[in-house]
Amino acid sequence: MLILASSSPYRRALLQQLGQPFVTDAPQLDETPLPGESPRATSQRLAREKAQKVGQRHPQDLIIGCDQVAVLGADIMDKPVTHERAVAQLQRASGQLMQFHTALCLLNARTGQLHQECLLVQVRYRTLDAGQIERYLRTDRPYDCAGSTKIEAFGITIVESVDCPDPTALIGLPLITLTRLLAQEGISLP
Repeated sequence: MLILASSSPYRRALLQQLGQPFVTDAPQLDETPLPGESPRATSQRLAREKAQKVGQRHPQDLIIGCDQVAVLGADIMDKPVTHERAVAQLQRASGQLMQFHTALCLLNARTGQLHQECLLVQVRYRTLDAGQIERYLRTDRPYDCAGSTKIEAFGITIVESVDCPDPTALIGLPLITLTRLLAQEGISLP
């Protein structure tokens, strides 16, 4: 059985595209970066820890752990939660390049085999004025999204370009990568 170690509705919707039965089990971890830890290392560690924690509860299953860390300059752009924080994030992102480190971990809890990859997604934002930011936020309400952007929805209108070998990585679950890792565990798609 596939277990998605996440409560994210976005990751759940992506995984449904593969047509494989799965259940979700939220790992409930402290996602605070460790002192001196790079954004890439943070996302990789958290994806692995999520998979391992859920794997303890599902010792015979394949566990999918994911994490994403968005970075603008030297600052982490976490989930804004509030409208005001989302406005501030998008004001900073206007005309800039934001990087998203999306880590994926596939754990075979029965054998202990762990597959892990991290993809870099680079998003260049359009130059945005206050009215554009406000209209976008009122439409998408991306308060639960790192970087205040739902690229799979109206957020596509505020970006200039997206550079990544696996486009679903920006939403939080790189399906091209996952398909390859599942094949290594005997699940061939389609």
